[in-house]
Formats: sequence, structure tokens, C-alpha cells
Amino acid sequence: MFPKIEAKKRIEKLKKAVNHYRYLYHVLDRQEISDAALDSLKRELSELEQKYPEFISADSPTQRVGGKPLSKFVKSKHKVRQWSFNDAFSEKDILDFDARIKRFLSLEPTVIIDYVCELKIDGFKIVLTYEKGVLKTAATRGDGIIGEDVTQNVKTLESIPLKLEKEVDIVAEGEIWMGGKDFDELNAIRKKTGEAPFANPRNAAAGSIRQLDPSVAASRNLDSFIYDLSWANFELPKTQLEKLELLKKLGLKVNPYFKICRGVDEIVEYWKEWKIKKDKQDYWIDGIAVKLNKTEWREKLGYTGKAPRFAIAFKFPAEQATTVVEDIQVQIGRTGALTPVTHLSPVLVAGSVVSRATLHNEDEIKKLGIKIGDSVIIQKAGDVIPDVIKVLKELRTGNEKSFKMPKKCPICKSDVNREKNSPIIKCPNKQCAVRHRRSLHYFASKNAFNIEGMGPKIIDALLDSGLINDAADIFDLKEGDLISLERFAEKSAKNLVKAIEDRREISLARFITALGILHIGEESARSLADRFGSIENIQKAKLEDLEAVDDIGMIMAKSVYDWFRNEDNKKFLKKLLKYVKIKNVEHRVSNIFKGKVFVLTGSLEAMSRDEAKNKIRLFGGGISGSVSNKTDFVVVGENPGSKYEEAKKLGVKIIDEKKFLNMLK
Repeated sequence: MFPKIEAKKRIEKLKKAVNHYRYLYHVLDRQEISDAALDSLKRELSELEQKYPEFISADSPTQRVGGKPLSKFVKSKHKVRQWSFNDAFSEKDILDFDARIKRFLSLEPTVIIDYVCELKIDGFKIVLTYEKGVLKTAATRGDGIIGEDVTQNVKTLESIPLKLEKEVDIVAEGEIWMGGKDFDELNAIRKKTGEAPFANPRNAAAGSIRQLDPSVAASRNLDSFIYDLSWANFELPKTQLEKLELLKKLGLKVNPYFKICRGVDEIVEYWKEWKIKKDKQDYWIDGIAVKLNKTEWREKLGYTGKAPRFAIAFKFPAEQATTVVEDIQVQIGRTGALTPVTHLSPVLVAGSVVSRATLHNEDEIKKLGIKIGDSVIIQKAGDVIPDVIKVLKELRTGNEKSFKMPKKCPICKSDVNREKNSPIIKCPNKQCAVRHRRSLHYFASKNAFNIEGMGPKIIDALLDSGLINDAADIFDLKEGDLISLERFAEKSAKNLVKAIEDRREISLARFITALGILHIGEESARSLADRFGSIENIQKAKLEDLEAVDDIGMIMAKSVYDWFRNEDNKKFLKKLLKYVKIKNVEHRVSNIFKGKVFVLTGSLEAMSRDEAKNKIRLFGGGISGSVSNKTDFVVVGENPGSKYEEAKKLGVKIIDEKKFLNMLK
């Protein structure tokens, strides 16, 4: 954390930044940073203010609900104050929330409380006022006290009744949203007409409702879900569950997936369930809303300055967050490439704490304009190493330090050089200790020999002890050799030797991948295996034969050709083949996918990702690790990553596992 004087400066800069981004988003309908990144800035500000409450001021974003209403609509004062929920990001946050409620209500810690959990729709909030059952006004949230009257636009939504099933006076709250397919179609039209595309469906819904011409909103297939009955001219139901049922009876559309959860364990179970299922819905979901069920208890708990005490938003892991660059250091890869890596103030992103992010190369550093000490936005999807995607230059203090790539290898002190027509800077010394270690790490990794239990630390220990000098030596290890290493017991030594034995037979594609030939990855290794069928044929291949292989360009072909003609590599290959048997290549069984390129994202149920890739290849298709305009199909499993979003942006055909399996049939 920051010392007191620095904390005050940081708070002022964070307030300015948050207010700026919130104004762009809530007032101008523009979004320069993601919701997750803005949440992260607000969270840091809130934590600093909690530690230094003397610096909390009335103009802080933590003390207000929303932005100013737009001036183009008539202002509408809310009958009931509108609140925003506090956020929870972990199971501990939910445990703390539950404990606070019990303390406030003087309940024993062992008491199990009933909560209603609802999907938190990532839409545009709307407040509906009905008088004698007829829609009187529809207003935006605005600053929580005064919103904008958007009744004429909201009347165009078929899901919002103009007249209720009963002649009652009520105030109901909900979300207006746009479906994913309609969102993609709208953005495609906007691109054709030269208009800027919307950043996400919530922005699209907001932009549609804030049009002066109701026909615009009517043309955009907007929908809604109503989730609260905040006022009525009769006694409100005794529970949130009864409220939702009443809203449905009155004719309002309620999301069907709400659930009564008894205690924290069931809340977490519901959250985990929807963290997996959320992407199967046409609307965007960014978490769950957890609400105390009993109305009587809710009234006792009341509100803080900006949020209800009886409810909380349990957010799904953000794929973006903000943090501070503490240092930039250089790592040496197996090919000698120097990669700058940021050392960050630890931050929770995509469900795990992150303290490192890659900067890729010197050009990326220049493009970002990043300095040591900068506040940055990082992005992480699944198990992918995080990237720095934006520097928040408005938070600079003047004490930041510039970074320059080294002229010499940090390990062996050889002069580094930059590859021709490439941003990559490399150490040319093939005997550089770190390069050798990285190549062995890669050899045993999941995509190559996949030796279970043989991670980088084990390989480093084997090298340091002199038990191995190259990758072939791995297959000559005995249990007695391993027991001599620190932390190795008889059982762990036996398990590792068995894992090594299980990998003595390997496919040709994996074998080529494991060799670590420059420019040759999994897919190009597969192309070489399919074309030549054996390692001997690749060894004998002429340069023009290699260049003729699909997906193998001139540079890649030259790299393969040179590798197999290097004398040290020949000796290593001969040694390795004494221990390892290469499986026969499976030949293509059909050409139904010929010329089609597939991208896989998320986990599949019927088969592993590797099995799915193999099926595609056997039917003549190709695999790509990234989505582009050349991609024909993106196969989406559970918990898809950023490739799914990229496919939607590019309009690439997206298929689920069921459709994929039907195609194979």
C-alpha cells in the first residue's frame, strides 16, 4: 500500500480517472476501458479510502450512484431512490457479507439465512412507474434521484406491458438488454454506414433507448427483465421470492433462472454453475445478484450511503483489471528470444492473483509507451499469460522510469541482435544456459512429450545435479537417481519414472514439436508429419520439398532444413531415438473438411481438445490457434476464452459441441 502522503495523491488521481471514464460511459455512451477495468479502479479507490477515511470527500465516485442525466430528455424524479449494489469478487467476500447481516440482525453465526439469487444481466437499468395498472413513466437511473424520461422509447419494447394484469400503482425496476445476434447484426450495419460500432450490448441498448426518435428503439429488438418491486400502493410481499412471482403475475417479464439459496454454500454453488453456463444465453451476464429473501429483515438492514446492506453483486472473474508496474525485467526463451516481462502489484483477474504480464517485444513497449511505475490495464483469458493492453497515463506522478531493452544477454553477456524484418531481439549463443534450460522445459511440456510431474523446477534440479545434460538423458533416469534429489521420496521418484516410461512412444507430430525447431509449432509440426510420415523422410527432404508443405513457408522450411543438417542435432537425434519409439501417422480418412480452418475454445465433454484436433485433421481440416477472417468455424465448449468474443466480432461461424459432433457423423 501507499504511505499516507502518497495515498492522498493517489486517491485524487483515481477520483479524477474514475469520474472521467464514468462520464464517458454513463453520460456520453462511450466506453474507453472495460467494465472490469473500471471496477478495478473503483475497488482500489474504495480500499484506499477505507484505509484513510480522512481523505473521503463528497465528490468521490464511491459516494455516489451514477452519472448525470443527459440533457436531451425531460428529467424525471424517482418515486423511490435508486441504488447500486456493492460488489463481491470471491467466496470470502460472500462469507463476510453473510456475517455482516447476521451481526446486524443479532443472529447466531450458525443460523442459515435464505437468499434469492438472480442472474445479474449486463443491461441498461430502467425504472417503470405504473398508475392504476397503466405505464405512466419509464426512466433511466441517472444519479439515483433524478433520471431521464424515456417512456416513448420503452413503449416500443414488446416485453414491457403498457397495461398490467391488475389496476395497481407500482414502481418496478429491471434491465433492458440486446441479444448477442442482434448486437452483431447492428454493428455490421453500423460499419457499413461508416458509424462507430458499439463496444458491447449494454452500450447498444443504452444508445437505442437514448434516441429521440422512438422508431430507432423499435427497430433494434430490445428486450427486458424486471427484477424488483420497490414501491406499491399496497403492502409489499413478505419475501423477494414472492415479489418475483407477483411481478410475473402482473405481466412483467422476469428472468426464469432465479433460485432460493439456503446459506453461503448454495450461493457459491449457484455462482459456479452460472459462471460456466453464462455464455449459453443470448444476453450478457456479468455475475449474480444475491438478495436477502425476507422483506422484514431488508427493512431493518436498510442502506449505506450508496448501496443496500441486504444485497450484493457477486461478480464473475474479470478478464481485465488495473494495477501498477513495479519493474520490467527480461526473460530468455528456448530460442534465445528476449521477452520483456512486467512485475506487477498483485491483482485478482480472471479468477486468480496475477503479478506478471508479458510485453512481448521492444515494439510493444514503444507502442504502449509503458514506464516502470505506470498504472496499467491488464487482460487475461483462462490460462493465458496476461497482457498489458493500456497505460493509464493520466495517473502518472512524474516519478515513472523509462525502460530500454539490453544490448547484451543478461545471462551469458553475448551481444544480442534483432532479427531481420522482426521485432524479436535474440541471444545468438546456443550454449546460453537459460536457452538450454528453456528448451528442456519445452521438451517435457504438455504440447510436446507431456511428461506428467516433470515441470521446470524438476528439470532445473536434474540439470543442477548433473543427472541430465540433454533431453535424451531424461529417458535414462532411474528411481535411485531421483531419490538423491531434495524433496524426492521413493513414491514420487517411482511416479516420475513411470510417467517417463509412459512417454517412450510418441506421435511424430509431438516428436517434431518437442525438438523445439525455430518457427515450428504444433500445427506446422502436424503438417510436416502428415506430409512426410516419418522422421527419416523429413531428415532426407530437400529444401523445395519442405517449402511445398501446406502451412510451411520459406523461412520455416529453411529452419527445418538447417536443423536436421546440424551435426550436434544429428548426434542428439540419434541418441534420443535409442530411447523413444515414434508412432505411425494416422492417415486421412475423409476430405469433408478439406480447405476448412477450425479454431477450438473452451473445454469439450465428449473428447479432449487434442482428440478434437486430431478428428478435424483426419477429415482433412486445418487447425489455427487464433481467429481471423480465414477461419471457417469456431468450436465453442464450456468456459470459452477470448477467441469466442473475437469470432463474434469478425462474424465467423460459431458452433457448439453438439453441432461439431454432428458434422463429424
